[in-house]
Amino acid sequence: MSNLNIKINKENSYDAIVIGSGMSGGWAAKELCEKGLKTLVLEKGRMVNHIEDYPTMMQEHWDMPHRGGLSFEDQQKHHIQIRSGFVGESVKHFFTNDIDNPYQEKQRFDWIRGNHVGGRTLTWGKHVYRWSDLDFEANAKEGIGIDWPIRYKDLAPWYSYVEKFVGVSGEKLGLDHLPDGEFLPPIELNCLEKHFRQEVAKKFNGRPVTTGRVAHLTEPQPQHLALGRGKCQNRNRCSRGCPYGAYFSSNSATLPAANNTGNFAIRPNSIVHSIIYDEKTQRATGVRVIDSESKEEIIFKAKIIFSCASTLATTQILMNSKSNRFPNGMGNDSGELGHNLMDHHYRTGAMGSYDGFEDQYYKGRKPTGLFIPRFVNLDAASKNPNFVRGYDYQGAGGGRSNWGRGVSGEGVGAAFKESLFKPGGWGMTLMGFGEVLPYHENKVSLDPEKTDKWGIPQLVFDAGLKENEMKMREQIRIDAAEMLEKAGFKDVKTFDNAGGLGVGVHEMGTARMGRDPKTSVLNGNNQIHTVPNVFVTDGACMTSSSCVNPSITYMALTARAVDFAVSELNRKNL
Repeated sequence: MSNLNIKINKENSYDAIVIGSGMSGGWAAKELCEKGLKTLVLEKGRMVNHIEDYPTMMQEHWDMPHRGGLSFEDQQKHHIQIRSGFVGESVKHFFTNDIDNPYQEKQRFDWIRGNHVGGRTLTWGKHVYRWSDLDFEANAKEGIGIDWPIRYKDLAPWYSYVEKFVGVSGEKLGLDHLPDGEFLPPIELNCLEKHFRQEVAKKFNGRPVTTGRVAHLTEPQPQHLALGRGKCQNRNRCSRGCPYGAYFSSNSATLPAANNTGNFAIRPNSIVHSIIYDEKTQRATGVRVIDSESKEEIIFKAKIIFSCASTLATTQILMNSKSNRFPNGMGNDSGELGHNLMDHHYRTGAMGSYDGFEDQYYKGRKPTGLFIPRFVNLDAASKNPNFVRGYDYQGAGGGRSNWGRGVSGEGVGAAFKESLFKPGGWGMTLMGFGEVLPYHENKVSLDPEKTDKWGIPQLVFDAGLKENEMKMREQIRIDAAEMLEKAGFKDVKTFDNAGGLGVGVHEMGTARMGRDPKTSVLNGNNQIHTVPNVFVTDGACMTSSSCVNPSITYMALTARAVDFAVSELNRKNL
């Protein structure tokens, strides 16, 4: 494919500016360009072109100087993000330098970042699940936070629209609280996972076990092939960048689609300092940028602006966008900017081993495991008195090769080496993903005294798990262990590695949507209430967190917001 257009017009003036090139930024660019708007995408980090800039995509660990580990120098560069366990030699180039991008923690927060073209779409887990009205109505029904200004019916057609382009493999279940989507053939469960599904169906009512719904092409459609995307090869080296374009990323899908229109330009190494506000027109006029290499300040102008920099980067920009009208940050009349920070809590559950299926194995490294949808607090019959909201199980499953041999075994000499070529026993891990409530006191703020090397005030994090989440985690472990035991597993053990917020890499909130400008930053169309030509469609807009992954919801919200914005622009309302 051709490289992305980086030629900036001489006037620095565009119909639209998109801040960020990741999940929502890529979608904003695609939709704006396809609707005929000359669009500039501003990316904080370096250029990454599809395929040619994936240096480790075909390497084995023994091809790397440190066999997949990090050098002392790289450990220093990623000293915060290595706490997550995500950063290794094969992917380090897709994780931000923590020394150059400092922040402060009143409570531990693992801010996992990817400052480069494509952002975290190159390293995301790719699970995609629609939200339902169980999620959109929960705040209002329980008197927690504020009500969402939209419902499932508002997003349903947009979910379908983005799913067809993305390519989502999955199995339809017919559940009201986990709506089915536009699915390609599902990725098959292995024999142990199928056994577990059968046993759970027999012994637990209302707990379907399915394969994870993931953004992987199992059966590419013409629109995927037209962009050069191909079928998933089950290599499970996704975070290195996929040369087949089999999983969805901005680099393989939305940005090339935008580029194909002739209306697209992207400028890497562009740190957005702030959005510029005109007191007379009560509109934003453009964006102030600092070139990360030259430190030159540049202003780009546009009729509409989409901030898609990622939840916390967007909020940092809005907080730093001060004026006489907005002394506490753009659109912050409510005082809610920076508050209600959420994530998903996980890394708790149970694991066990299984005797049997020694004559069976499987090929490849499939990019998803099993998924158990939420089954708690759906109705009166499933109500748990100890906490509100719920959880699902994902991100793990059954396997063979690593159970009872290799690095987990003991031995020495030729016999031990020979044993490494023999498959080990079967085992399974169930890991819960739980909802975090929108607590006002979970927040970020700016430190005006401490900046990064480009003069941007550092973010200060003060957010953590509370009683509701901790009680939920306890139930996650209890349920996981019970399911494994009743399915015939032995040596069942629970685990709980909570860490801090952020490790779920699903940060949400801090510029939430709402019906009332007095309690929210954005309206139901993702517009800033008081600056109608500025839209926020990344995770900052979220009013609650659900217990399922938010990425497909960001995509649907972005496509919907662009459709509205262009309509308003054509009506001269912006």
